[in-house]
Amino acid sequence: MLSRGAASGWVLSGAARAGVQQQQPPPFRGLRASPRTRSAMPSWVIDRYGRNDVLRFTKNMVFPIIHFPNEVIIKVHAASLNPIDLSMRSGYGATALNMKRDPLKLKSEDTEFPLTLGRDVSGVVMECGLAVSYFKPGDEVWAAIPPWKQGTLSEFVVASGNEVSFKPKCLSHTEAASLPYVGLTAWSAVNQVGGLNQSNCSGKRVLILGASGGVGTFAVQLVKAWGAHVTAVCSHDASTLVKKLGADDVIDYKSGNLEERLKMLPLFDFILDNVGGSTEKWALDLLKKWSGATYVTLVTPFLINMDRLGVADGMLQTGFTVGSKTVKHLLKGVHYRWAFFMASGPSLDEIAELVDSGKIQPVIDEVFSFSEVPKAFQKLEGGHARGKTVINVISKK
Repeated sequence: MLSRGAASGWVLSGAARAGVQQQQPPPFRGLRASPRTRSAMPSWVIDRYGRNDVLRFTKNMVFPIIHFPNEVIIKVHAASLNPIDLSMRSGYGATALNMKRDPLKLKSEDTEFPLTLGRDVSGVVMECGLAVSYFKPGDEVWAAIPPWKQGTLSEFVVASGNEVSFKPKCLSHTEAASLPYVGLTAWSAVNQVGGLNQSNCSGKRVLILGASGGVGTFAVQLVKAWGAHVTAVCSHDASTLVKKLGADDVIDYKSGNLEERLKMLPLFDFILDNVGGSTEKWALDLLKKWSGATYVTLVTPFLINMDRLGVADGMLQTGFTVGSKTVKHLLKGVHYRWAFFMASGPSLDEIAELVDSGKIQPVIDEVFSFSEVPKAFQKLEGGHARGKTVINVISKK
């Protein structure tokens, strides 16, 4: 069996290692761009922050180069949009992301532009760095690229081998591109922060607020696959979809007082909040007290604090906020947590197994061609999407 390692990206484990001790590792490939003759590629970029008019198509975006031995270059077949793309287009989180891009201020030019948006990719490996032995050119893969890196609305993108996973065999590139970012965000919230997994989730009562968006539709399927009883909150016109994905109870947030309606139900073991705002003021009262019940929200002030206050003061304010809320709710017998997207190839491996076993399916609202990227942003900006907005970067063969 193959598992990932820190240095080489992947290592053999257990019995699998014992059976191949005499085999020689595959020859290493050098650091180079692929194809070698290329110096530019088509891409959608922004040169400043703003609204949709800042999006610019260019055929002369600098071709990606492998800088670190654990990186791969992926030819993008399909990408998709997430709310973070709208936020990044407008400059949200720029302070924190620029610090991550260049923490030591080594770049001669103090700018992140031209900047390519897009986090999701499904495509084919074109080139591998020295330390990448698990992937090879021609492999079909998927990944979610961290927001401080150049994005996937391009012909090619560079990713760390530890961010990449083999694409589920049962999905097309268009279908696969809809899942990595929302899947990893939900996985972070439910599994890594919330502590739920296949062995302890059965029979637990789970409430998902904002269940019809990308993260919500994935989370409904994930906890249902693990045996939870799922209560989903969404608008009435999305209820059929959410019910089909496995929700046991679906509540229309527009029909009557949502807080009062939820208080009439049995208490919950876990709440995932994709909505935030005033919801946080009453949602924790719906949890079972002194039982390990947990509320996890994806709506946090971390990036906006850094944009508003600067790096040091923003981090200090954020730490104080989460610390005080955690203690406040712990004294009331429940756990309060924040969760964030985390790029992870190993987590995508587990998600791919769930997809190939039929327990997770992509939910796509609309598909656009590469030339229609601005229209896709407009679609996403309009809100009320049922699933994901996907971009076909290359024509289907």
